[in-house]
Amino acid sequence: MSAPAASDTEPVKRRLLADITPLRTSADYRRLWFGNSVTWIGQGMTTLAISLQVYDITRSPFAVGLVGLFTLVPLVVFGLYGGAIADTVDRRKLGLASSTGLAVLSAALAVAAFAGFHRVWFLYGIVALQAVCAALNAPARSSMIPRLLPAEQLRAANALNSMTTTFGTLVGPSLGGVVVGLAGYQTAYLIDAIAFSASLYAMWRLPSMLPERTGTKRASVLDGLRFLATRPNLRMTFFSDFCAMILAHPRALFPAVAVLWYGGDAKTTGLLVAAPAFGALLGGVLSGWQGRIRHHGQAILLSVAAWGTAIALFGLTRNLWLGLLLLALAGYSDTVSMIFRNTMMQVAAPDEMRGRLQGVFIVVVVGGPRLGDFLAGSVADLTSPAVAITGGGLACVLAIGLLSLYGKGFRRYDAHNPTAGAGGRPPRHTTARPCVPRRLRRPEIIRAVGANGRTLPPNGSS
Repeated sequence: MSAPAASDTEPVKRRLLADITPLRTSADYRRLWFGNSVTWIGQGMTTLAISLQVYDITRSPFAVGLVGLFTLVPLVVFGLYGGAIADTVDRRKLGLASSTGLAVLSAALAVAAFAGFHRVWFLYGIVALQAVCAALNAPARSSMIPRLLPAEQLRAANALNSMTTTFGTLVGPSLGGVVVGLAGYQTAYLIDAIAFSASLYAMWRLPSMLPERTGTKRASVLDGLRFLATRPNLRMTFFSDFCAMILAHPRALFPAVAVLWYGGDAKTTGLLVAAPAFGALLGGVLSGWQGRIRHHGQAILLSVAAWGTAIALFGLTRNLWLGLLLLALAGYSDTVSMIFRNTMMQVAAPDEMRGRLQGVFIVVVVGGPRLGDFLAGSVADLTSPAVAITGGGLACVLAIGLLSLYGKGFRRYDAHNPTAGAGGRPPRHTTARPCVPRRLRRPEIIRAVGANGRTLPPNGSS
C-alpha cells in the first residue's frame, strides 16, 4: 500500500496540531513568545533551587512550605493592583520594569550563593519580591497580546502560551535539579538571570502599549470589579474555573494516594503530579481542532465537566496506569478550558479593562488551587481520600451543570460576535491595530497598511 500523499496529511496536521499562525504573522509576538518560553524554564530552575537551598539550610519541611506562603500572599495582594497599573501606564514599560526586577533578583541570588551568604530570611525576601514583580508583569504581558494580533488569532496564541507555561513548569525544575547537583545553586540562579535577556529584548522591541482608555480617570481595582459584576459572561469564566480548582483538586492527596492505593513511594507521587501537567501540554500541542469552535462558553462548560468526570473516575480506580491516564485527561481538559477562558477575556473585554481582568485571573489561578488543596485534605481527613476525590469530581460536574442552567447567555456566547454579557456590546477593537513604529507614522505609509498590519499594494486591495 502506498504512503498517503503529503497533501492528504497536511490538512490532518492542521486540524490536530497547534495553530502557529501567530508566530508566522507577527514578529513582535514571535519574539515575546520565545522570550517567555526561555524565561519560564529559567524561573522553574530558580523555584526548585530555592526550595532545595532552604531545606539544605534548615532541614525543615515546614521551612520549605513557607516558600509557597511567601509566594502566594504577594501574588494575591498585588495581582489586583498589578492589573490596575497595567490599565494606567504604558504596558511595555511596566513589562520591562517588572522583568528587569525579576532578572536583578535572580542575579542577587546568584551573587549571594557565590559569596556563601546562606540565610533563610534573605531567600524568603527574594521570593516575596519575585512574586510582586510577577504580579505586575503578568497582567501587562497578557494585555499586550490582543494589541499584537487580530482577534481571530487570539485562541491560537493562548494555546501557544499554554505550551510555554506547561513546558517551563515541567522542564525547568527538572533541569534545575540537574544543574544544582552538578554546579551548585549559584549556577542555576545565574542561568535564570541570563535567560531573562530574551524576554527583555522582546519587550524592548515592542512599540508603546498605552491602554486605550475612554477617560482621564486613573484605573482602579474597584472599577474593574464593578465592570466584572455587570458582565455575566466574563464572570462565568471565573466561576467555572472555581468549580474545577476548588471542588475537584486532588493534588494535596497524591502522596497519600501513592502509598495507600498503589503501594508506591515518592517516585509514584512524582508520576501522579506529572500526569496532569503532561496532559496540559498535550492540550496545547493538540489544539488545532479548537479553531473550529464558535461557542466558547459551551466549550468551557464541557471541558470543566470533563475535568470533574476524569477526577471522579480517578478516585475509583486502583490501577496506576489507568489513574495516570485519567489525570492526563483531566490536565488536557483544564488546558482547553483555560484557552477559551483567556480568549473570551481578551476579545469580549475592552482594552482599558484587560489588565484588571488579568489581575483577577491571577488571584483565581493562584488562590483557587490552594483552597482546593485545603478542601480535599479536610474531607479526606474526615472520611477517606477516595471520598474526597470522587466526591469532589462529582460535585464539580454538578456545580458546572447548575452554572450552565444559570448562564444561558454564556452558553450562547459566539466568538464571531463576542459580548461580555448583560447587554454589553463588543469591544471597540476586536481586531488588533498595526503597531507602527514612530519613524514610520507618515500618512503615506499608514494609508498603505491594512487592518491586519500587512502592507497593501498601491490599489488598496488585499
